[in-house]
Amino acid sequence: MKRRTAELLNGITDLRVDESGDLSLLTGFRTGGRAVIAVPQSRQALIETVNVLRKQEEKHFILGNGSNVLAMDDGYDGIVVLTREACSQIEADGTRVRAGAGASLADVCRKACSEGLTGLEFAFGIPGSVGGAVFMNAGAYGGEMKDVLAEVEYLDSDGQVTVSRAEDLEMSYRSSWFQDNRDTVILSAVFALGCGDSEVIRGTMRETMNKRIEKQPLEYPSCGSTFKRPQGSYASKLIDECGLKGMTVGGAQVSEKHAGFVINRGGATSSDILELIDRIKERVSEMTGYELECEIEFLD
Repeated sequence: MKRRTAELLNGITDLRVDESGDLSLLTGFRTGGRAVIAVPQSRQALIETVNVLRKQEEKHFILGNGSNVLAMDDGYDGIVVLTREACSQIEADGTRVRAGAGASLADVCRKACSEGLTGLEFAFGIPGSVGGAVFMNAGAYGGEMKDVLAEVEYLDSDGQVTVSRAEDLEMSYRSSWFQDNRDTVILSAVFALGCGDSEVIRGTMRETMNKRIEKQPLEYPSCGSTFKRPQGSYASKLIDECGLKGMTVGGAQVSEKHAGFVINRGGATSSDILELIDRIKERVSEMTGYELECEIEFLD
């Protein structure tokens, strides 16, 4: 990190900086090297940190729960800014729930349930943060963020706090406006929910989690579904049909439980995972004609 940038960050109140943070502790596959980690303790500190890094033209990456992020073995030559402590508040107001970008999606689901608000049950068990879920329009079991999202507050490219309605954010399957505007930073989101019975909601959430436990290799580090659903088929179906279940590169493996998951069986490097992903894509393309697209974000 440039000395001048370090001095400016050190002048920000409510900011911790780890100059040799371990990315394997912050990302889904539990792989990756070292990076400078900035951990704002407040929303204002997050905004100031991002604006300083932009002004200094310092390479940086905004990270929530990291559950869908693969970090490289040689680390990240820039500043990783964590949102989890700066923006973790969750508040309910009537049938709306406002959550900070760093809040766990599971905690938001629990809050909605405790308030007797229905609509987010599909998201229970998705391991990401609110910011990450909005960024990629996360979804499962027939639901997506766009189904319940009302508005998003974010830091725009000029460093100003802006609010946009969900309908203006071009949300579609695993995609949003934010993916084409990566110089923005999601700060919070508002979910518009319906009234329901907490016990019924809790039961649905429990069923959703049980489905995940039964069908997905949750006992191993991964980034969830590795590939997006190709039009006209399913990535897991194609991978299975190509005989790739159990295919291994180093410590990385195509899960034998769910072919749509690449997992860290133990001791995998990011290079192992990348090579396995490339082999899967090549084999599926050769055998089926489908070109698989990664659902994972890369910290490189």
